[in-house]
Amino acid sequence: MTTIDIGINKEDRLQIAEGLSRLLADSYTLYLQTHNFHWNVVGPKFRELHLMFEEHYTELATAVDEIAERIRTLDVAAPGTYKEFARLSAIEEVDGVPEAERMVDLLVKGHEQVVRTCRDVLQLAQDGDDESTAALVSDRMRIHEKTAWMLRALNK
Repeated sequence: MTTIDIGINKEDRLQIAEGLSRLLADSYTLYLQTHNFHWNVVGPKFRELHLMFEEHYTELATAVDEIAERIRTLDVAAPGTYKEFARLSAIEEVDGVPEAERMVDLLVKGHEQVVRTCRDVLQLAQDGDDESTAALVSDRMRIHEKTAWMLRALNK
């Protein structure tokens, strides 16, 4: 078995992987919340929100895989249980089924939280000279900023 040598020291790899684990947990929690809202939304904006939420959770499903694979690329085990995600995520779970407008507000907050987590991880990646993680996280940040903007526009 060979030792990983990708030009990032072990301490930096571990710190970056821990940040990515938080990003993975936030992203997975947001995925679950979005999927839940897709299934349970009702009201005059049903079709628009139902389809939009499906687009969002589909995009998030791809994102969580990319984030987890980057953690593995850094030679660290990726978290993969609800228990780990609950411990690591800054996004709180929602009890019950909120009204459609509240769903949108909660998803805005969730996407904004992911952006804040991305900013933290981006700094770790930059400090560790990890351009691959920086690129991944920067792309994720842009997607979540745009999604939050589009969701905010629905409730204006």
